[in-house]
Amino acid sequence: MIVLKNGKKVFPDEIESLINRLDEVKECLLYGMPEKNDKNNVKICVKIVYDKEIIEEKYPNIKQEELENIIWQKIKEINKTFPPYKYIKNMILTDKELIKTTTQKVKRNEELKKLGIQ
Repeated sequence: MIVLKNGKKVFPDEIESLINRLDEVKECLLYGMPEKNDKNNVKICVKIVYDKEIIEEKYPNIKQEELENIIWQKIKEINKTFPPYKYIKNMILTDKELIKTTTQKVKRNEELKKLGIQ
C-alpha cells in the first residue's frame, strides 16, 4: 500500500492488474517515489517490463522512444479510470524481468532498492 501526503491510499495490485492486461506488458511494479522538493509527498510511478516477442511482432523495428510513447499513451488511458490522486506520473520501461521469489512473486523491496528508493 502507498500512502500519499493527504492520507489517501493507493493499492498497487489494483492498478498493476490493469497495466498487466496490456498486450505489450509482461509484468509491472507500481511504487511511490518521494518528490525532490518534498520528501513527504509521493508520486505514483510504474516500472514496466515489456514483452519483447509481442513488441517485435506488433511493432517491427520500433525505437525505444516510440515504444515508450505508445505505452505511455495506454497508461494515460488507464489513469482516466481512476481519481487524480491515483494517476501514474512516471514510467520506467525495460525488458529486464523483475526480481522474484521462487514462487514467482515480485520482491518489491529488492526492486525498490534497485530503483534507489529504499
